[in-house]
Amino acid sequence: MARRPGTPRLLRELNDRAALDLLVEQGPLTRAQIGEHTGLSKVTASQLLSRLEERGLVSVVGEQAGGRGPNAALYAVVPSSAFVAGLEVGPDGVTAGVADITGHVVAQVTVDPNGGDEPVKLVHNAVAKACASARVAMAKLNACVIGTPGVVDPRTGDIQFSFDLPALHEGVLAELRTDLRRPVTIENDVNLAAIAERAYGSARGADDFALMWLDRGMGMSVMLGGRLHRGRWGGAGEIGYLPVPGAPLPLGTARRGPDDEDEGVTESVTWGTPTLAGGYGALVGADAVRALAHEHGIAEPTAVDCVRAAAADEDRGGAFLDELANRISYGVTSVNIVLDPGLVVLSGSLGLAGGRPLATRIEEIVGRISPTRPTVTVTGVTGDPVLRGALHAALEKARDDVFSAAGES
Repeated sequence: MARRPGTPRLLRELNDRAALDLLVEQGPLTRAQIGEHTGLSKVTASQLLSRLEERGLVSVVGEQAGGRGPNAALYAVVPSSAFVAGLEVGPDGVTAGVADITGHVVAQVTVDPNGGDEPVKLVHNAVAKACASARVAMAKLNACVIGTPGVVDPRTGDIQFSFDLPALHEGVLAELRTDLRRPVTIENDVNLAAIAERAYGSARGADDFALMWLDRGMGMSVMLGGRLHRGRWGGAGEIGYLPVPGAPLPLGTARRGPDDEDEGVTESVTWGTPTLAGGYGALVGADAVRALAHEHGIAEPTAVDCVRAAAADEDRGGAFLDELANRISYGVTSVNIVLDPGLVVLSGSLGLAGGRPLATRIEEIVGRISPTRPTVTVTGVTGDPVLRGALHAALEKARDDVFSAAGES
């Protein structure tokens, strides 16, 4: 197969991008250090640094003392060369963050919806408030990624269905792009939590893993070969609909209709509300977990409080954790048998509250009833995992745009 020759322009672009990524990851470096890490000669490293300085992407931020001769200049990426916004849109409010191109979060705000049901207005107000706090003009945002519960169509990027946020409708992506006049991406919130987990948490660097989100509701995200698995219609990971023993079937959740002709397939999926509160989610959602805890004498007011109390005192809460782990293991086992991810991360407020006591129990149960035993661990992401995932995804998009253009001049 013929290969495209390495033209000078292409080589410059590759070298510039490698140097910029290196500076983001490792901080200020000298010309010699950049050359050592990239394999470039001193002359080539000097040339690329001159190009990047001219484009306003790098600058000298200090000096490093050496042996004989003058001190070496330290170069770093200019933080203000690009900014991004990340948002978590939920039923109780919108949290927005602004980060510079290095990943430093310069502002984070939360906007109360105050009963408002206009998603475009809510998002606009949150972004505007975050930008004002960061003293960054909205026009300087290079990318905006929004995380929300629900199903996102992997073909169009538009929202298909959100049980908690019915105001999020198909067509809202175009409305947001028009309103913000910025590149906007909508992503499922649990998928963003998985992105954060791989970048900063317990799945750091893992190409294959599943993230189990246990919160008020529940969901799952699967990473295979370093890529999110979204499924044909975007419904991969909607594990709350999984039929399991002890719960009624989740009837009426979806229907197909002849209104889509993508690649010759004359059908699409329209998501709907189950006619029964059934499926896996009926056993491991917050309401069910609180009820189970109260049956075991763990009478704290919320599901998170119950799980946290049981994990802190296993003599008192061990029996409750055993039964809860057994319920959670239904979903983990199903995913493990089908995909064999090797690693399962518990996230969400309930997963975090259960900690190692809950994770250890789940791992043992799944190991007994599966042909393979995955490692089950707890999230290692600090702060808001959905927001961190949104910012990380936005930064990747912005860096692709800004850094890839660095070698074009």
